[in-house]
Amino acid sequence: MAEHEYTLPRAEFDKPVKVLIVVAPFYRDIADNLIKGACAEIEAAGGSYEIAEVPGALELPTAIGIAERMSNFDGYVALGCVIRGETTHYETVCNDSSRGLTLLGLQGLCIGNGILTVENRAQAEVRADPEAMNKGAGAAAAALHLVALARKWGGPRKGVGFKPATEEIRLAGDAKDTPKV
Repeated sequence: MAEHEYTLPRAEFDKPVKVLIVVAPFYRDIADNLIKGACAEIEAAGGSYEIAEVPGALELPTAIGIAERMSNFDGYVALGCVIRGETTHYETVCNDSSRGLTLLGLQGLCIGNGILTVENRAQAEVRADPEAMNKGAGAAAAALHLVALARKWGGPRKGVGFKPATEEIRLAGDAKDTPKV
């Protein structure tokens, strides 16, 4: 891995770790570099990964939330790039995607946020480049460190936030018990 800005040693694991990399490939070349860095970091820590693509940065938290409810990943890496344009859409996408990831993290998910929020393409290219700032690897390292902490502190818990009272699945309109007439 190229020189990086984080100083923690690489996370280590006694048992395998499985990570979902969710990427918004709006700028394909930048996304590909972020993915390359993230994959290399996960492999270096002995982990495995899957990659899922979503239309844009706003969909990253939703996809991670769905994966958490319906799959078995230990951690998540959110990758994408938002470049400032001429409208306020930039602030909405940056703030809401980050807020969504933060809320998921506060519920106990181990997420590395690798959404680049930059003023121009040149800034994005340097940050995504595995031979430069390597922010994809940084996001993967963050997720892996959170997985290691979760395992150290006892593994998965009920978390905070809204959870169903039971594992029972009901469709709208279906009565839980059949009423007696």
